[in-house]
Amino acid sequence: MASSPNMEIDTPLSNGASTATTTNGTSTNPTSTTTPSAAASPPAPASTPLPESLRLEHQFLRVPFEHYKKTIRSNHRIVEKEVSALISDVVGDDEMTGDEAVNRLTNLVSRLQGLKRKLEEGSRSENLQAQRCRARLEHLEYADADNIPEWNNTRLKRILVDYMLRMSYFESAIKLSETSNIQDFVDIDVFHEAKRVIEALHNKEVAPALAWCSENKSRLKKAKSKFEFQLRLQEFIELVRDEQNLRAITYARKYLAPWGITHLKELQRVVATLAFKSNTECATYKVLFDTKQWDYLVQQFKQEFYRLYGMTQEPLLNIYLQAGLSALKTPYPSMLNNHI
Repeated sequence: MASSPNMEIDTPLSNGASTATTTNGTSTNPTSTTTPSAAASPPAPASTPLPESLRLEHQFLRVPFEHYKKTIRSNHRIVEKEVSALISDVVGDDEMTGDEAVNRLTNLVSRLQGLKRKLEEGSRSENLQAQRCRARLEHLEYADADNIPEWNNTRLKRILVDYMLRMSYFESAIKLSETSNIQDFVDIDVFHEAKRVIEALHNKEVAPALAWCSENKSRLKKAKSKFEFQLRLQEFIELVRDEQNLRAITYARKYLAPWGITHLKELQRVVATLAFKSNTECATYKVLFDTKQWDYLVQQFKQEFYRLYGMTQEPLLNIYLQAGLSALKTPYPSMLNNHI
């Protein structure tokens, strides 16, 4: 029998075997049995913009998770402190009268009851944070091509609440979150923590900010933050402004000297203000007495706060608006007009 003039090309199968495909569209396997060519694979479904948009939800999951970890650490410190104090009381003087022993036991029972209340409050707080993390994960899983309009509407409200909280419009943010039933999707309680510090700094008080630094000392140190140092410098400047130079020197020895190893030049510059009055005209030191330094501390606190919780430095509303406006700057305006 004459051989076929058609040329054969070997193509691999999915299991490692091969078939011979001829130029006329038929294929043969190694046993020379001819079968019709396989149907063309269906085209891949058109990708939706949803997976890309989910990449922008890092803050949405990071903030409650960081808050959850902070709550656990705080509760752990409280328990350690209380338990250590209780143990030190128990391991006390064994030579006690009966009345003294009764009084000590009564005091221990009272403190144990107080510890129990703190543990219950801490447990409720941890459960609340865990529930919030779970609700946000479920919200992201709920996002699919069938409910994009509804999901995007919820996201828009979340973005607006985020902007209001950053701009200190707390009452408006709370009302919008309640009317939209998105309390688990916004971070009002986290921003309340920042609100206390910001209001204190506006009132020229550093105590709440220093307390916040103490609570987050390890993480701030890991991030090489010098926010606490700036607060200490400002407190020193205020003492010099009030002409309390002796107190300022004592304060510098106690709180500023440890920073001299890493921030010597800044420390020397600030300590030199002892030789000047607050109304000095020397530009180098006049700026240190400027009340705008408090505004700088507010901005620096916001940056550290956002970084600590994994938030964007800019409001999400600004980021989405900038991206949208950039997308509108198409090099093909005629194509855009044809679709309007």
